[in-house]
Amino acid sequence: MLRKGIFKKPKNELEGNRKLKQKPIIPDEMCVACPSCKKMLLTSDLAEHFNVCFYCEYHFRMNARQRIDYIADKDTFIEVDSDMTSYNIIDFPNYDKKLKAAKLESAENEAVVCGFCKIGGYNTALFVMEPYFMMGSMGTVVGEKLTRLFEAATEKGLPVVGFTVSGGARIQEGILSLMQMAKVSGAVKKHSDGGNLYLTVLTDPTTGGVTASYAMLGDIIVAEPNALIGFAGPRVIEQTIHQKLPQGFQRAEFLLEKGFVDDIVHRKTQKKYITTVLKLHSKGGEQHECI
Repeated sequence: MLRKGIFKKPKNELEGNRKLKQKPIIPDEMCVACPSCKKMLLTSDLAEHFNVCFYCEYHFRMNARQRIDYIADKDTFIEVDSDMTSYNIIDFPNYDKKLKAAKLESAENEAVVCGFCKIGGYNTALFVMEPYFMMGSMGTVVGEKLTRLFEAATEKGLPVVGFTVSGGARIQEGILSLMQMAKVSGAVKKHSDGGNLYLTVLTDPTTGGVTASYAMLGDIIVAEPNALIGFAGPRVIEQTIHQKLPQGFQRAEFLLEKGFVDDIVHRKTQKKYITTVLKLHSKGGEQHECI
């Protein structure tokens, strides 16, 4: 027995079916949602806009290499101590696995990249912390790399520019990580005593032992818009003092109002801002050949 409609022309879903509305499929790596305004952004457009949302000005996190490419003059950055890496110094459980995972995620050996470069033509020692290596936590190697950079900058009479992003001291290295606060701070003091400039750029988040030491020791301290800056987190403080914190507490704008930072600088103007500072504080106002 023949079925009804057996000789009808089959429908072509690609032609003539106006009810069919397929949404375009966009690979996840091609776009990202802004955590602030929730708008979808193409990653290629975002990269051209300094990783800042062009709808609400939200500053996305950047890895260390992205910042170096943006801040340092082209082909002038010379990295130092790149082979230094942490190991499980106190046999903390699963620390070896976390270090391995951090290296894979960040493609870096440690949570800070140090070196020398030109910024606006001025010789500068530069360090940039890496948020994708255990959230930029400070361990013994981070402290050693920073100390060496400040010591070399002191010897050469160079300014230091540093970009901080960190969850604080690395708990997996215990008291040895806390010791880095005093160690780096001592190197910063010697650098300052030599009459050299130290400028810090605080990015989201800068917290814990990093905030309690070298992040807040800059001669000039600037921050990115809405960056979280503090020692303990807001929730921890509220649970401790049993009080509700003010609106925007520990954000860059709040700290600027209270005098803890000197300025808030949008990412797209940071290089110009830093160049101006270096020019004003240069010894003799001269630009020199790259180191």
